[in-house]
Amino acid sequence: MVSQYLSLSIILFCLGILGVISRRNVFIVFMAIELMLNAANLGFVTLSRLHVNMDGHVLALMVMAVAAAEAALALAVIILLHKHKGNLDTNIFSLLKG
Repeated sequence: MVSQYLSLSIILFCLGILGVISRRNVFIVFMAIELMLNAANLGFVTLSRLHVNMDGHVLALMVMAVAAAEAALALAVIILLHKHKGNLDTNIFSLLKG
């Protein structure tokens, strides 16, 4: 059972990496990053259950807090970029330099 959850976690993480690499839309990249964070959480909780301790659960809660903060900041940046430039291509982020 543990190997099935870890396999699912690896598959989800690889799908997230594929989404970040292959897409140009900022929302798709953002969802792929969230998928990767959730895959890591699944791995943490699975290994925590395997070793019968709560360390993985605590770490998963910390990752969820970081993901919530990242979501708020990323959406704010996306809204501002869309307001000023009108599209959401990832090439827009090169304009944030210097």
